[in-house]
Amino acid sequence: MSNRKNNVIIKGTKEGLVFHLDDTCSLDDLFEELRDKVENSHQRILTGPVVRITVKLGRRYLTAEQEQELTEILRTRGNLIVQAIESEVITKEDALHDKLSSQIRIYPKTVRSGQIISQQGDLLLLGDVNPGALISCTGSIFVLGSLMGTAHAGCEGNTESIIAAYQLLPNQLRIAGVISRPPEEWEDKTMRMEFAYLHNGRMAIEKMTHIHKIRPELGEILMR
Repeated sequence: MSNRKNNVIIKGTKEGLVFHLDDTCSLDDLFEELRDKVENSHQRILTGPVVRITVKLGRRYLTAEQEQELTEILRTRGNLIVQAIESEVITKEDALHDKLSSQIRIYPKTVRSGQIISQQGDLLLLGDVNPGALISCTGSIFVLGSLMGTAHAGCEGNTESIIAAYQLLPNQLRIAGVISRPPEEWEDKTMRMEFAYLHNGRMAIEKMTHIHKIRPELGEILMR
């Protein structure tokens, strides 16, 4: 392997060592060279007291199992502590999260009767929506208070949108083109976070703790 010695470059910093791993060679070649350098060469900088390591993968993506193998190679020396493994590759889940997070608009106060709030993307409202008020957006609606007015999520046709509130007591809910007026059983004054969503073309209500099962992508955002 003619270029083997260039696949792993080790540099010292004030915080410890940085391992720059080539992102174009095969993973087998990379791990082989890394193992050789940890076990047989670079003794001067890899010996002594505890050394903290940051591993930079470049534009290479490793699975959890491959990251574990990488960590085990470095742990061959008991004084090497892996503090971070960094990659420039963004996963599909992270890309989705960033896209949705960048679209959230925050309205920081109560919406009063007669007011109309309309937004592109998702809407996070830090207050109540009083009776006679209307809030709408092209994405999902999250109300950190009581929703007592009218809410229209997915107003441009997004059927995956939801409407969530600390207390759901609306005059009317709309998701995309589906309209639902609250039945009597919704008029429970118990304070609990719930959300409305579309299931088989009809409005359904669930506790917020179930959002991971029904809209996992939104669940990820709310947990971050």
